[in-house]
Amino acid sequence: MHPIVAIENLKQHVGSTVTMRGWLADKSSKGKLHFLKFRDGTGFVQAVVFKGDVGEGFFDEVGRLGQESSLVLHGVVKSDERAPGGVEVSVVGGEILQKVEGFPITPKEHGPDFLLSNRHLWLRSRRQWAILRIRDCVAKAIRDFYEQEGFICVDSPIFTPAACEGTSTLFEVDYFDEEKAYLTQSGQLYAEASAMAFGKVYCFGPTFRAEKSKTRRHLTEFWMLEPEIAYATLDDVMQHAEDLLCFVVKRVLERRRVELATLERDVAKLEAIVPPFPRLSYDDAHALIEKHAPGQHEHGDDFGAPDETIISNQYQKPVMVHRYPHEVKAFYMKRDPHDARKALCVDVLAPEGIGEIIGGSQREEDLDVLRGRIAEHKLPEEAFSWYLDLRRYGSVPHGGFGLGLERTVAWICGIEHVREASAYPRMMYRIYP
Repeated sequence: MHPIVAIENLKQHVGSTVTMRGWLADKSSKGKLHFLKFRDGTGFVQAVVFKGDVGEGFFDEVGRLGQESSLVLHGVVKSDERAPGGVEVSVVGGEILQKVEGFPITPKEHGPDFLLSNRHLWLRSRRQWAILRIRDCVAKAIRDFYEQEGFICVDSPIFTPAACEGTSTLFEVDYFDEEKAYLTQSGQLYAEASAMAFGKVYCFGPTFRAEKSKTRRHLTEFWMLEPEIAYATLDDVMQHAEDLLCFVVKRVLERRRVELATLERDVAKLEAIVPPFPRLSYDDAHALIEKHAPGQHEHGDDFGAPDETIISNQYQKPVMVHRYPHEVKAFYMKRDPHDARKALCVDVLAPEGIGEIIGGSQREEDLDVLRGRIAEHKLPEEAFSWYLDLRRYGSVPHGGFGLGLERTVAWICGIEHVREASAYPRMMYRIYP
């Protein structure tokens, strides 16, 4: 019996005979040799089958295998610095579990609609393998960062009785006894309650937005990280966001170099993600847009995708835009005591055109002010009674943000559309598979 070794660990077994279990990603043949591109979920390796080593019967069987056939291979690991991962395997035997014919996604160009309709199979491709392993690394880095910083994870519910930012972008569902509930668009309000109990918390899970948007930056279901910190100011929130992003990018560079190379990602752009990040007021950001595209942006409006692209293209690092006009921001954001027209908020725009990846603020801690804001936004106060209790009993300054996981992964990977950063993306016209 040979040890079963994952492809990502083959380099530790050079000179040894090992067993690999996986699937045939591609194959080419020349005379008495088959060159197999073999995958097992942890990586890809070239496995060379020589007729003289495995016998005519097994050699001929391998020659008839189609893409995604499943098999077990035994072979000797050999060092080859030209190969991905630095090794290849000389096969000495094996077992074929299933012969596959007609796998739909062949090594040729396919349209995005076809690939998304076959997403359950498209995940097996090398590019998607790399992206989703980087996503896993990002998610793990986030949790490690918060453990290191003394936060605890307190999950927020997915069913909610009210909206964080109005009901126009919520999915409404029937609850019991004809009651209505909503799929959460943010775990923030509950995270605020958790922060009043534990000081420093985060929630990390799926959120839902019913925006009828078909841009490359939008999904209807996506994962969001939401830390909330008692006694935090806007400056604390911005510093925390900077620390988190630097930690995550550094971790990906340490642990996912092979995947970044698979995506042909320019790692120099990621290596430039070190503190400090540039910080611009909303007014300065508007002036920057006006300089590059006069008349494109109306002062007082929120920034759209073209505006964010102009701003972020001026920098090689994420840029923090702070103190937007309060009219374009949510009811719970505290006003700037030095300029009541502005909210104490920040958006973090990633470079390379991906746009906003973080939106955060210092929260309004005054009970009477917050009640007034709820009324201004025409939200039902009874639905926020529990939220107002946080201002009745031990209210303190506090703040936090939301980070979109898919947008962050898309930026780190250097990919065009956030749909590839989700295993099974949900978009306006796609809920299959």
